[in-house]
Amino acid sequence: YFVPYKPPPEDPSPAAVEEFLEHAKFITEDLEWLLTLPHDKFWCQAVFDESLQRCLDSYLRSAPRGLDLAALPPSPAVAEMQRSVHRVVFLTFLRMATHKESKESFLTPAVFGEIIYDNFLFDIPKILDLCVLFGKGNNQLLHKMIENIFTQQPSYYSDLDQTVPSVLQVFDTILDRCGLQREGATAMEPLKLNTHTQHTAMTMSQQELVDLILYLCDSTSTIHAFLDIFPAACSSFHSHAFLSRLSSFYETAVPELEKAARKRNFDDKGLQEDLWKRVSHSCRKMVETAHLLLHHTCLQPILEGGENTHLFAEELLQHFTSFLPEKRFLSDYDEQFSITDDISLLQQVLPVIDETRTSYILQGVESAWDSVGRKKLRSRTPPTGPVVEPPAQGARGGASTAACLRPQEVREPEREESLRGAEAMLDIPPKGDNGAGCPVSGAELESLLSCIRDLLPDLGEGFLLACLQEYHYNSELVINNILEERLTPILKDLDRAMPRPAKEELPALLNQRSNVFDDDEFDVFRRDSVDMSRIWKGRRKDESARQMLNDKRHVAEQRARYQAYQTVVDEVVIEPGNSAASYSLDDYDDEYDDTYDMNQVGANDLDGDSLLNRRPFTVPQILQTGNKPCWEDEEEEEEEEETVQSDVSRQQFVQDPAMLRERAAARRAAMQQRKGFHPERPGNVAGRPKGQGQTLETILDRRKKEANKSRVSNHNRRSMADRKRNQGMIPS
Repeated sequence: YFVPYKPPPEDPSPAAVEEFLEHAKFITEDLEWLLTLPHDKFWCQAVFDESLQRCLDSYLRSAPRGLDLAALPPSPAVAEMQRSVHRVVFLTFLRMATHKESKESFLTPAVFGEIIYDNFLFDIPKILDLCVLFGKGNNQLLHKMIENIFTQQPSYYSDLDQTVPSVLQVFDTILDRCGLQREGATAMEPLKLNTHTQHTAMTMSQQELVDLILYLCDSTSTIHAFLDIFPAACSSFHSHAFLSRLSSFYETAVPELEKAARKRNFDDKGLQEDLWKRVSHSCRKMVETAHLLLHHTCLQPILEGGENTHLFAEELLQHFTSFLPEKRFLSDYDEQFSITDDISLLQQVLPVIDETRTSYILQGVESAWDSVGRKKLRSRTPPTGPVVEPPAQGARGGASTAACLRPQEVREPEREESLRGAEAMLDIPPKGDNGAGCPVSGAELESLLSCIRDLLPDLGEGFLLACLQEYHYNSELVINNILEERLTPILKDLDRAMPRPAKEELPALLNQRSNVFDDDEFDVFRRDSVDMSRIWKGRRKDESARQMLNDKRHVAEQRARYQAYQTVVDEVVIEPGNSAASYSLDDYDDEYDDTYDMNQVGANDLDGDSLLNRRPFTVPQILQTGNKPCWEDEEEEEEEEETVQSDVSRQQFVQDPAMLRERAAARRAAMQQRKGFHPERPGNVAGRPKGQGQTLETILDRRKKEANKSRVSNHNRRSMADRKRNQGMIPS
């Protein structure tokens, strides 16, 4: 007999804790016994034991979800027991969703589908609860599990189609409770005269508001988890116009709920912060759900490429156009998933898309940002990975939930946190701090190891570290490959009991560092105390610009340097009896003529007449009577030549261009006459006007031009290129 599940007690009294531990121990032992049964006995127990189904159903209904801060375990023993129950429940459902365990133990697909459907072992509400409870950390296992259920029993697709209207009814219920007018067909229904005025989010009781926000948070989280794990269900939601209903509900209900959570007076401020966090979490999940539906129904078929790509593109643009009236929803969606990037991708895939329509949509997005009073971040990078949520017991899945129940891992709400809309609960995942090759931090790595060792305690930490490194720190992929014996050849050769290698301490980098600023007054790595009065950021405190300009201390510091360049004294009077050295004067006199200081004039002359030794004998000019006439003629000729040259030089200073052209033409004609060259007659290809006939000269000139026109300009390029290629000038 399997006892029903009860959640951890909120009262931390020893009696309540002991009761929960004992009750949970019964469930854990019973389910572990069930998992050890052979294949046939396990299925007999699962089909015919009604207490087992009541136990599993009670856990799916009552297990704490994410953000359930009030249901935190009061002690480590309760957390450990809750982890154990969570693990065995997941393994039980996992075995119930597997029709073939080995070659000897299996069910045929048809019989398996009939058993689980007729005996209600799985239904759509159970599958939704499985996704929201065990989705974190077991995404791939849950995807294979749900895909196997829907594949072997297609009737679940029809059940899903019947479930979507019930999901849409959740939105209508919340709008009715808030006193808001519903969108769609129901908005046209007239109200009865005896209808009482409904309470709004601001006027309803505090407990009703709390229940309403918890209802919205749980519903949106469940829908998003299901569509994220099983994308094939997006088509069923899309066929019921879920996107339009979701956007209209977001635009109508979210502002009212945010206003109530922010402005209402709460006695417990912690409760108010928790409600605000849940509203923001719900907004984010609704936006992510809309993106999942658009991605799997429109964007993914466009990227895959097919025959109906233009139809999917048209449908995507219609959805974006329908979002334009919903200003708040459109701005929150564009903040997480850029519509501009989607349209740019659409234009790359389909260049023929209407630019007027896309421009209209982008202008509508900008208008939505302006209408909500927020500024769009231009250089924003859309999130590409899963968003980290605050863990709580039951929110982590299956074997990967070993460390999810520790109170110190739960992120407490911050009072100073500025929250707005769907971006309020966006948590940035921390960067790795345990080496450049590890994308996770040290605490996350320890959490992954503990999760895997809870399920596989016989494996060593060294072997698990190697597996995590091989599979990029994906714990669910490591567990799946170990259980199915599909490890890579490198991992198969390792010892499964290999211990964790000791961490080598790297030498201190500061001891090896060399810098020009070592051992100076600001070297904080080698000095224990630094004069902080000489360090400031920006303008020095308590000092204005006028004070800084009036500070002339630097002038006094440089005065001694420039005293050496004082004004030079032109004349110094030397007193009698003193020398120039006593006045620090230089003996150099700039007016002294030192031309002949180094020339020893007459020192090397021979004895005798010094004048005759210095120059040769020359006949006096008066005695040179025979050569006087010729000298006079030569002097006259030289004077004439100098006169002509001076005249020519004066003329050539600025010469007449016409005279230069005449001289050049004369020289050219003389040269042609010497060589016997006769200039060619200029051609006349224009000829007479049409109808008057042409002369023989004109006909010959035209024929000559037609024959020789390929020699000049840009004619006959092909033949010239062939000629170059034949001569080897251009490589072929």
